[in-house]
Amino acid sequence: MSDERAFLDVMSSASAQRWVERLDNKSRNTALAISQTLDVPELIGRVMAGRGVELEAAASFLSPSIKDLMPDPDVLTDMKAATTRICDAIQNNHQVAIFGDYDVDGASSSALMSKFLSHHGIKNEIYIPDRIFEGYGPNPDAINTLIEAGAKLIITVDCGATSFEALEEAAKKKTDVVVLDHHQMGDTLPECTALVNPNRQDDLSGLGYLCAAGVVFMALVACVRELRSRGLYNESMKAPDLLSWLDLTALATVCDVVPLKGLNRAFVVKGLAVMSKQQNIGLRALMRAGRLDGPPRPYHLGFVLGPRINAGGRIGDAALGSRLMITDDDILAEEIAQQLEDLNKQRQAAEKIMLEQAVAEAEAEMRDGEGPAVMITASDQWHPGIVGLLASRLKDRFKRPAFAIAFDRNGKGSGSGRSVAGVDLGEAVRAAVDEGILEKGGGHAMAAGLTIQKDKLGDLRGFLEARLAEAVTQTRQSQILKIDGALTARSVTLDLFDMLERAGPYGQGHSQPVFAFPAHQIRYAKVVGADHVSFIASAGDGAQLRGIAFRAADTEMGQLLLNNQGHPVHLAGTLNADFWQGSRRVQLRLMDAAIG
Repeated sequence: MSDERAFLDVMSSASAQRWVERLDNKSRNTALAISQTLDVPELIGRVMAGRGVELEAAASFLSPSIKDLMPDPDVLTDMKAATTRICDAIQNNHQVAIFGDYDVDGASSSALMSKFLSHHGIKNEIYIPDRIFEGYGPNPDAINTLIEAGAKLIITVDCGATSFEALEEAAKKKTDVVVLDHHQMGDTLPECTALVNPNRQDDLSGLGYLCAAGVVFMALVACVRELRSRGLYNESMKAPDLLSWLDLTALATVCDVVPLKGLNRAFVVKGLAVMSKQQNIGLRALMRAGRLDGPPRPYHLGFVLGPRINAGGRIGDAALGSRLMITDDDILAEEIAQQLEDLNKQRQAAEKIMLEQAVAEAEAEMRDGEGPAVMITASDQWHPGIVGLLASRLKDRFKRPAFAIAFDRNGKGSGSGRSVAGVDLGEAVRAAVDEGILEKGGGHAMAAGLTIQKDKLGDLRGFLEARLAEAVTQTRQSQILKIDGALTARSVTLDLFDMLERAGPYGQGHSQPVFAFPAHQIRYAKVVGADHVSFIASAGDGAQLRGIAFRAADTEMGQLLLNNQGHPVHLAGTLNADFWQGSRRVQLRLMDAAIG
């Protein structure tokens, strides 16, 4: 634990966190230099310096450029082979099948590749596996179905890097496969024409932070270059405007929760600008269905559009998302968007029931507030498409890695896990596969998926406890909330918010600024919706600040708000602007609170 004085002397908040100032002395000096050199407000300099932006990179950080930040695509291992095979298919008019994953990244990646092939007049089909009946990634039956339907080339996106059996089946049928993926993988490669994955062991590109759609976009850039060199483009066949598809890349980048650094920041900044023009008919319909207010921001992508697209893969037709993104039919777009809206409501209702059961099971595991290092909940009554959401909620609630597993009638379980910073869940899951505890499993540091037999559940608990307990304990003992600065209710204005947006977009790896509001009196607090807490706090000068604490009604933080009306409380959170009755306003999204 740091010896520095706690911010506002908060040693243990309602969320059991110690508040500390984000900037150290070096960062304060960098913040001042950025402010003076770029002639920007000091607050902008503080936010940038607090997220590791150095002075020499500050100017390009404020104006990220795809051209400046994207390296030659061939820096990715096997990209040249992948490009050659895709361009051969285009030049020879081969039918292509696109095999994608059932989440937002998979749907967006599939849509990008489909739009590219369709632009060149290539017949193509998107195949998204059924989450429940087929599981993740290519399988031999699906591969055979695509080949029998006429596919001469299969391109897997956001999957395929560890699909040994399925790709071996394609090789037996003499059908080429190009893999465009980003998931962690071991040394052994499946049999395929090309495997592009910045996280393969022999890739030295340094682009392991990309989502699959980012990898696909780079592949399309390489393909355009190759097709131009082959003389394909002329008056009758123009090169596609790849930049006009950056809305799909941005959507995947935000929803797959990859770090918003380097090329990813440029993808999101430029992609949001494209999305604001509402050129994609499907996304435009989904924005209307989700009642998106104002210009799209990362929050809208992650919490409005993303969950609706994911709902198709979780409890409905997994291909709905990709079909929505490629359609040019306004009527069809409205139909699919409404389907996804309805499915999302069904998902929310099912999630509420499942979460109550999962929390009850998890709390029964707690001993004197400690409990296991890794929380594992399971049921044969749960929908396997929602376990990832349960794991995320449990991780947030109990501040430790969590798994939720849905077992079928045969005792086979499909589960998802979510982790906390400093605990590599993907590596632990792969090790459990090697030990024979899991049938299948993989992922990355912060999220993982697995397949397990019910009689192995106890073995998994013991294995993860032994492997991860020390890392989880260290993480829990050092739980801190980094504060960017202190504000008062009166200082929260639209001008302040717009100023902060200059240092965005914010997301994974580039967190939103967190501000503390010292000793603000809770004037009003009540539960709204299912379990949110809405409140109004006021400073000593009478200025008021509206705020919302999401999913907090039955937490220590929510109870602190509800039980301390009329009393001063230290508040900490992020600022957000929304539209209310036709006007734009700023409110606080509460992250933590402490008695003032």
